[in-house]
Amino acid sequence: MTHTCRIGPVEIGAGDLVVIAGPCVAEDESLCLTVAETLADVCGRLGVGYVFKASFDKANRTSAASYRGPGVEEGLAYLRKVRDTLSVPVLTDIHTADQAQPVAEVADCLQIPAFLCRQTDLLVAAAKTGKGVNIKKGQFMAPWDMAGAVEKVRSAGNDNVMLTERGTSFGYNRLVTDFRAIPQMQSLAPVIFDATHSIQEPSGLGGSSGGQRHFAPLLAKAAMAVGADALFIETHVDPDHAKSDPACQLPLDQIADVLAECKRIFQAAREQ
Repeated sequence: MTHTCRIGPVEIGAGDLVVIAGPCVAEDESLCLTVAETLADVCGRLGVGYVFKASFDKANRTSAASYRGPGVEEGLAYLRKVRDTLSVPVLTDIHTADQAQPVAEVADCLQIPAFLCRQTDLLVAAAKTGKGVNIKKGQFMAPWDMAGAVEKVRSAGNDNVMLTERGTSFGYNRLVTDFRAIPQMQSLAPVIFDATHSIQEPSGLGGSSGGQRHFAPLLAKAAMAVGADALFIETHVDPDHAKSDPACQLPLDQIADVLAECKRIFQAAREQ
C-alpha cells in the first residue's frame, strides 16, 4: 500500500520529491524570509515541492543557557509572514498538547520532536487539528515500533501523517543511520530523511551538540537512492554563527547544488 501525506498544496509520497528546509530556529523575520525565498526559488527551478521549516522554540537544548527561540507568539508571526508573503506551506515543532491548536492556525504541518514521539496526548492533539503531522523517529526507537505512533494519529481521525528518519543512538554522542529504516517505515507512512540531524553529535561539545555537516549531503544522496519520499535539511546564511545547531546546518549558498544532485538520484532510483 502506498501512503501519502499532504502539507498544504504539497503531497509527500506521491512520487515527486519534496524538500522541507529552513533554519533550525526562527531567529528573526529577516532570516526566515531570506532562507525561504532562496529555497522557494531553488525548488521552483528544480521542479520539486517545498515546505518551509523553522522552530519557534527548541525545548530540548543541551543546556538551560542555550538559546531556545523567539517563543510562540513572535515565532508564529515569522512563519505567517513567510507563508503569506511567499505562498509556501510551513512546518514547525510543538512540544505540548496545548500548543497544537494555536500553532495549527498558522502552520500547515505540526512536527513531533524525536524525543516526544511516543507521547500520546501530544500526538492526538496534533492529529485533531486536521493538519499534517510529521513524527520524527526517536533515536531510541526501532523503525517498526513507530507503528504505534502512527496509529495514535490515525485513531484521532487524521490519516495525514508521515515519519522522519534522523539516525539512531550508537554509544555516547553519536548517531548512525540504518537506511533499511526508510523502506521499513514506508509500510506505515511516507518517510522523510533528515540529513542534518542525522550527522548531529548530541551534547558532543559538552554544553551543546556538535556535528559533521560535511557528511549531510552524502547521507541525503544515500537516502534518495533507497527511496525516501522527501528530504529534510536545516540551512542558514551563516551556519557557524547560527543560534542553534551551528555544526549541523548547511550553508544556504550550497543548497542548490545539493538538491540538484539529490533530485537526479531520486529520479534514477524510481526508474529502475
